[in-house]
Amino acid sequence: MHQKEKIKDMSEPVYIVGLDIGTTKIACIVGEKMPNGKIEIRGYGKRDSIGVKRGMVVNIEDTVEAIKGAVAQASEQSKVNIKSVNVGIAGHHIKSLQHRGVLIRENADLEISDQELDKLKLDMYKIGTSPGEEIVNVIPQEYFIDGEPIGNQRPKGMLGNKLEANFHVIIGQTSAVKNIIKCIEHAGLEMENMILEPIASAAAVLSDEEKEAGVAIVDIGGGTTDIAVFYDSIIYHTAVIPLGGNIITEDIRQGCSIIRKHAEEIKVKFGSAVASENSDDEVVSIPGIRGREAKEISFRNLAGIIQARLEEIFDFVDSEIQKVNSEHKLIAGIVLTGGGAMMKHIRQLAEFKTGMEVRLGYPNENLANETSSDLESPMYSTGIGLVIEGLARFENSKQKELANEAIIEAPSYDVNDTADEEVEETDNSDVEEREPKKGFNIKNIITGFTRFFKSDENIDQNITDIEQ
Repeated sequence: MHQKEKIKDMSEPVYIVGLDIGTTKIACIVGEKMPNGKIEIRGYGKRDSIGVKRGMVVNIEDTVEAIKGAVAQASEQSKVNIKSVNVGIAGHHIKSLQHRGVLIRENADLEISDQELDKLKLDMYKIGTSPGEEIVNVIPQEYFIDGEPIGNQRPKGMLGNKLEANFHVIIGQTSAVKNIIKCIEHAGLEMENMILEPIASAAAVLSDEEKEAGVAIVDIGGGTTDIAVFYDSIIYHTAVIPLGGNIITEDIRQGCSIIRKHAEEIKVKFGSAVASENSDDEVVSIPGIRGREAKEISFRNLAGIIQARLEEIFDFVDSEIQKVNSEHKLIAGIVLTGGGAMMKHIRQLAEFKTGMEVRLGYPNENLANETSSDLESPMYSTGIGLVIEGLARFENSKQKELANEAIIEAPSYDVNDTADEEVEETDNSDVEEREPKKGFNIKNIITGFTRFFKSDENIDQNITDIEQ
């Protein structure tokens, strides 16, 4: 079902689809908003991702096949004909900047409209970027009217001469964006929205209180670690670090001289983020290749390899957070999510490296009780967040359309309507084609009197008759 078709008929359920094109998996999730505000997952599908590296598509055919498989599985499970999706975008090419927009209003006595607010936002897409880059998304941070800050709520209906806003502008490589769009089209789908993945993850695991107090979400995926920093309910900073769970697996493969499959298995089953929490006496045996002797790897050595790479990742994370934390203290600390956040003892290491309070983020707070327990894992935070963020944008567009329809259908009354109708019934043989009515003004009054007295030649005689 296509989302846009639902705006006209809200009696039927609205299904929102999120498509997470990740480095390790491609997940398609179909969600529906329930009356209590929770998201009920109607179906989901997952396929291994072999055409994506560090958040960027490197093989179109492989990625398209994985998308088709995940969408087909989600469609069969949910009984929904999936036509359009909300797609996540990440990758080390993503960067962000802050920009201020200004709009001088033509009439300060008129209320600020949605059209003016949208124009202010659309103007941000015109700012200059480097060759090969384009603006992926623009997020309003804070509005100002005549220089006075009014917060991050849209100031629709207010009055003022000058409208200003600070925007968070997200920029990505044009080729990377086009490759994602191409994959969606080749899979026979339409793209509703392209959403930055840390924004989606934040929608899934952060509370409004945390965003107000100041918080950083850190989504550790397979190829990248995504960061978004909020303060006073405003997004202040986003960043993508080109390091994730796959680089840890590669370190284990090389450090222990084993194949990648075994490295991934022991990382997930026996891995730890803190070496000192493990003993040398605990070992895991890895089968040898084609009759070769098995290898024994101690849990402490395994954890040492993992800890070294995670410390590097958290050094980058801390550097990005300090770009904002130097001005605004993040009272709520850090929320870890993503598949990499499931590593044992990772919360303790993150607190040690950043000096901030850390908790693990699960998307189950926004899910209905009937949702499968599989989706309550941090690895699905981005996919579920894409559904939540896609739903928010859909409802916003629906509200705008309904408001515009109300304006168009609202009855209007013109003081000249009755008089004009009488003139047309009495004599319209010599009445020239009139301009559209302009409202109640002196020109219309004179015109009305002129038509009432039928012609300029009989005006004096008519006035005499009235006086008598």
